[in-house]
Amino acid sequence: MLLRIDPKSNVPLYEQIIMQIKELRAKGIIEANERLPSVRELSSQIVINPNTVSKAYKELERQGIIVTIRGKGTFVAEGETIAATDKEREKMKKSLEQLVIDSAYLGITKEELQQWINDLFQDLGGDIHDRN
Repeated sequence: MLLRIDPKSNVPLYEQIIMQIKELRAKGIIEANERLPSVRELSSQIVINPNTVSKAYKELERQGIIVTIRGKGTFVAEGETIAATDKEREKMKKSLEQLVIDSAYLGITKEELQQWINDLFQDLGGDIHDRN
């Protein structure tokens, strides 16, 4: 598993790990039940503090993306996607609303935004909900 951490990014390191693991899962690069590196292994691979990796793994586990089995390791959870709660859907809608506002301010058209979304879903292998 290859993660690329950008120490100059405004995005916290643990969030970069979370986003990249989610992306690898969504693209099918890592599969359900696949073993992930231990906290120590991953921290040495990407040269960051083990506490940062641990924080990312705890959040991924809370979200149901990974599971940790004591004495065996950390694994990708089964299932393609998890059902979003109403609160998560609302948060996503607010994020999208802000992107639309920022795009309008920058003169980016609705069609351009829609094409970007289509391209991003295509990069993930099409509509991820059609793969089940």
